[in-house]
Amino acid sequence: MMEGLYGRSGDWAMREDKCLEFKENIQSNTFLKTMSAFANYGTGEIIFGIDDDGIIKGIDNPGDACLRLENKINDNLKPIPRYELDIGNDSTITLKVFESDFKPYLYKGKAYKRYDSSTIEVDRLELNRLILEGNNQSYEEITSKKQNLTFTYLEKVLIDNLSIKGLNEDILRTLDLYTSESQYNNAAALLADKNDYKGVDIVRFGKDIDEIMDRNTLENISILKMLKESVDMYKKYYQYEKIEGTTRTMVSRVPENAFREAIANALIHRVWDINTFIKVSMFEDRIEIVSPGGLPSGLGKDEYLNGQISLLRNPIIGNLFFRLRYIEKFGTGIKRINKSYMDSITKPKYKVYDNSICIELPTLLTTQNLTEDEKFLVSLFQGNIKLSRTDLESKCGLGKAKIIRTINSLIEKNIVARSGKGRSTKYYIL
Repeated sequence: MMEGLYGRSGDWAMREDKCLEFKENIQSNTFLKTMSAFANYGTGEIIFGIDDDGIIKGIDNPGDACLRLENKINDNLKPIPRYELDIGNDSTITLKVFESDFKPYLYKGKAYKRYDSSTIEVDRLELNRLILEGNNQSYEEITSKKQNLTFTYLEKVLIDNLSIKGLNEDILRTLDLYTSESQYNNAAALLADKNDYKGVDIVRFGKDIDEIMDRNTLENISILKMLKESVDMYKKYYQYEKIEGTTRTMVSRVPENAFREAIANALIHRVWDINTFIKVSMFEDRIEIVSPGGLPSGLGKDEYLNGQISLLRNPIIGNLFFRLRYIEKFGTGIKRINKSYMDSITKPKYKVYDNSICIELPTLLTTQNLTEDEKFLVSLFQGNIKLSRTDLESKCGLGKAKIIRTINSLIEKNIVARSGKGRSTKYYIL
C-alpha cells in the first residue's frame, strides 16, 4: 500500500476538489450524485480504490467491479451521460464523466452540482436553468409573463442610432423579441418601457461606506435606459471640464469607455432570473461593479480574463447592444477596458466568483511626464494608503534627500498631497 496519491507525472499530490473525488470502494451509490454533478456542470473524475486521505488501497477484481459500476450507472442515472472507465496499474478504477448535452442528468429524480469538494443537490432555480440549457434555450428566449409591452424608449434609441423611421412588428421580429408562438419573450420584457426587473443600484459614497452622498436605483424600466442613466451618473462624479486659455477639454478621472463597457457587459451577461441588482459602488478613488451570476457554463476564468472566447448568456440582448454599437466584437470587453488604462499606473481588477463577477475601475493615474523614480514611488501608494517618509525609505531603499526631492516633485504635479506636520507628516495619492 502506498501513502498518498501522486499525479501521473509522479511529483505532486492529488487532492479532492471540484473536479476530483475519491471512493474507497464501489459499495455505496453516492458516486452517482457526483456523476450527475459532473455531467451537468463540468467534466470530472471519480477514482475508486482511494480513501479520503488519498491513500491508495485498490479494488479487488477491478474488471468485475467495472461491470458492476456500469450496471449501477445504467439503472440509476437518467439520461446516461458520456463516461469512461479505466483500470490503473495500482488496481484503482478511474471513472471520467464528461459534461454532456442532454441536461439535466438526474439521480433518483434530483440534479446535483459540485461545491468545492462536496456534491450537493441543486435548487429549483438551478434545475430550471439546466432544463433550459438542455433544450439549447436561454432565459431571455422563453415567453414573458407580461404581454402588454410598449417600446417607446427602444424606438427612440433605434431611430437615433440606426436611422430607422419607426418601430414595427417586422423590426421586433428581426430583433428576435418574439417566441415561435408569436408572443413576447423575456428579452422583449427587458427592453420594454415597463417591466418587473431589478436592474442597477448605484451608490456614491463619501469617505467610507457609512457616508452615502447620492443614490440612483434603476428598476422596472428598459435596460437601454438603465445603461444611459448609469453613464449619466458616472459623468456627474468622474468627469469635469478643464479650461486652459480659450480651450475647454473634458477630463475623465475614470475612462468613460471602460465604465460604459463594464456596465453594458454586466447587463448582457448577468443572470436575469433572480430578483437582484447589478451593484455599482462609486468611491473617490474607484468604481466597483458587481454583476449577479458567475461565468456561463463552458467558459473558464482564464478564458474570460484573456478575452479568448465569449459565450453570451443573453445572446438576443447582446446582439442588440452590438447593433447599437454599445459594445464592439464579442469577447473583447476586458481587453478594451485594459487598453483604457494603458498609460495609467493604476489598473483594473477582476474578481470571479461562483455567483458573481466584480470589476474594479480605479481613477486614472497617468505615467506621462513622470521620472522612473516618481513612477516607482507612486506605485508604493496602491491601495489608497498613507505613507510617511520613513515608510517610503523602508519600502524603496532610496535615500532621504532623494525621497524628499521626488515627493516634492509629485506634489508640484498634483499627484501626491501631504497631511499632518513634523513627524506626523504623511503622503497620499490625490
